[in-house]
Amino acid sequence: MRATIPFLWFDGNAMEAVEFYCSIFPDSEVTRVCHKPDEPGAGSVLTIEFKLRGEEFIALNGGPQFQFSEALSLMIPCNTQEEIDYYWDKLVEEGTPLACGWLKDRYGLSWQITPAEFFDMIDSEDMEHNSRVMAAMNTMIKFDLEALRAANRGD
Repeated sequence: MRATIPFLWFDGNAMEAVEFYCSIFPDSEVTRVCHKPDEPGAGSVLTIEFKLRGEEFIALNGGPQFQFSEALSLMIPCNTQEEIDYYWDKLVEEGTPLACGWLKDRYGLSWQITPAEFFDMIDSEDMEHNSRVMAAMNTMIKFDLEALRAANRGD
């Protein structure tokens, strides 16, 4: 077991969300389903342990008391524009595009679909260089990897 596992609170649709996520990510699976002890039957799922890309998560059918916010997001580092497009298109379906690679999925969970090389692009001692890359990023909803690379090169 990992030292830190994201624990996601859903309002009665945790299994639906987990199945949606597992359908998108490779190396994903449900590893355990725990049922509410006082509610036998099909609608009695309390928690679902699952893996996305081999990483562990737990989903809870907690109820309407809490909602997701952009204060917490899950970042998917992508090596190619094709990966960016794939994850973006799948996760934003019935969700909301935000800005700078961020989106909210149909369950309200925030994701960052980000080029894996992005943080290297803005890790320069040259602040003008970093500002140029950040300015390019700030014009984007979904990341355009070639446009970021051009800004990184100073084109």
